[in-house]
Amino acid sequence: MAIKKSDEVLAVGRRKCAVARVRLTPGTGKVTVNGKAMDSYFPSADLCGYVGQVFAAIDAADKFDICANIDGGGMTGQAGALRHGVARALVKYNEEYRVALKEAGMMTRDARVKERKKSGQPGARRRFQFSKR
Repeated sequence: MAIKKSDEVLAVGRRKCAVARVRLTPGTGKVTVNGKAMDSYFPSADLCGYVGQVFAAIDAADKFDICANIDGGGMTGQAGALRHGVARALVKYNEEYRVALKEAGMMTRDARVKERKKSGQPGARRRFQFSKR
């Protein structure tokens, strides 16, 4: 059961190799990531804006507190995973948010991941220089 006695909602968001475990509670809009404030955890305002996009889509900027643990990936992947996790938690909290979040494209996991290196090549797509003679 996702909803506990304290109206706490748990959800998981993913992007690339990053996994965000999100705990959403009704509150004042405080966002904590791995024990730090979101502004101090993410190095740029653009990455902090990812979570703001979710709340802008449903007009609920200061209604929820978020506590997240994020593992793996880089900063951009972690920010995307956090956005996905928050969107999923909001839909668990209130099913009416699904339409707006789905329309904004936040309910879909971004499936783009790094392509694997192929044997006989220096990278995924890069080839060794071709010599005809």
